[in-house]
Amino acid sequence: MIDQMRELEDVKSAAAAKQARIAVAFDLAARREQTAAGVPADEVGVGVGAEVALARRESPSRGARLLGLGKALVEMPHTFAALESGQLNEWRATLVVKETACLSVEDRAAVDEELAVDTGSFAGYGDRAVVAAVRAAAYRRDPQSVARRASHAVNERTVTLRPAPDTMTRLTALLPVAQGVAAYAALARLADTLKSSGDERSKGNIMADQLVESVTGTPGGISGVEIQLVMTDRTLFQGDSEPARLAGYGIIPGELARKAIRGELLADAEPTGGEATGQAAGLGPDGSLNAEPESSALKVWLRRLYTTPTSGELVAMDSKARLFPPGLRRFIQVRDDTCRTPYCDAPIRHLDHIIPWHNDGPTTSTNGQGLCETCNHTKETPGWAAKTITRPGQRHSVETRTPTGHTYRSTAPLLPGSALAMAVKASVPVKPIVREEPLPSVKPLVQVKPPGSAKPSAQLLERGMNRHSTPEKRVAAHSP
Repeated sequence: MIDQMRELEDVKSAAAAKQARIAVAFDLAARREQTAAGVPADEVGVGVGAEVALARRESPSRGARLLGLGKALVEMPHTFAALESGQLNEWRATLVVKETACLSVEDRAAVDEELAVDTGSFAGYGDRAVVAAVRAAAYRRDPQSVARRASHAVNERTVTLRPAPDTMTRLTALLPVAQGVAAYAALARLADTLKSSGDERSKGNIMADQLVESVTGTPGGISGVEIQLVMTDRTLFQGDSEPARLAGYGIIPGELARKAIRGELLADAEPTGGEATGQAAGLGPDGSLNAEPESSALKVWLRRLYTTPTSGELVAMDSKARLFPPGLRRFIQVRDDTCRTPYCDAPIRHLDHIIPWHNDGPTTSTNGQGLCETCNHTKETPGWAAKTITRPGQRHSVETRTPTGHTYRSTAPLLPGSALAMAVKASVPVKPIVREEPLPSVKPLVQVKPPGSAKPSAQLLERGMNRHSTPEKRVAAHSP
């Protein structure tokens, strides 16, 4: 069995090399076709990486990197041969290309010749050893280029957020080394001071808490920012186990969502040596409404949305404007959650008319979709088209057609508490909804209202509960 696993690993490397070769050939053919069609020179090649991504079931950014890897490997025959023979896997071949990206074609080929990876020179090397060897060879060949890359790296500084297991998240800052070390040292000094004063938290806990407080200005970290926490009314008021959805993160347990609204996220953490955070306005410890919330507590606004009970499809809202009005923008953002391009889970940056507005596409929820910036620009290039697929009882679906004629379909994700999600929760087999029959009646949902746009949560929630005896609602929490 060990021999079989090794052989399959070699097959994976060979397949990656073949995909790289095909991607480069496809790029050349697509560029020729675009040039012949009169596409402006600065737009030739746009969309090729996106097609590679769809074919490989990857995100557009990953597809662009894979295409770039193939182009670079063509200029590095020894590294390419090592990938084809299984001496390098796709990731380590990517590391070799990455560390030589700053070099000219001639210098990159010289480094490839020096390393001669296909002769077994990297046998037994881990990732760090590969990076060190390639970086040293690149520096010997052209130290000025390597130094310039380091000086330009400061322009890549950024902050990113990625989900982590168990409803945690990773907030990462890419900084110049001096700034990064200084920030870490400041947090470490504060943690050491508090620990010596008797704080019972771990050093790591103190550093994390202080980072959040320094950025948000609030000990609990929740300030006047719309967090778009979506849940059913049963989860909020009745302690139901149906999970909620937090924009920018994903699914979280219902109990954690209730604690977020009440300002009790750190209630189960180790003692902090300080006083507990006040409860959220409008909600008591048991989920009941507070008539007079504390002035320093969080305030929660609710906005009702409506879905069909079978598919969870949100009810449409229309507009004759070219730009999506605020209410419709929030509607689409809640429905789509992330970029609607298949395999792309980037945050929504643009609201797109599926049928372009200049082609008489209406400004409606049905003709709207949330896209990241890259996918929206790709969709506007020649040869790309999209349309809405409308079927009774089915959630919002979009079919995208690429210049090569391939089609890919994207369906809006299930909202918490949707009929299909509840069926899975109850271990009931879910049948595809393809029946040609009228849409069933809709039931109410709830979501957060931004400051100044509606009554506070206590009044709005009370009104909603009085009007609907058994409402099917969802709640999106917003703390101003």
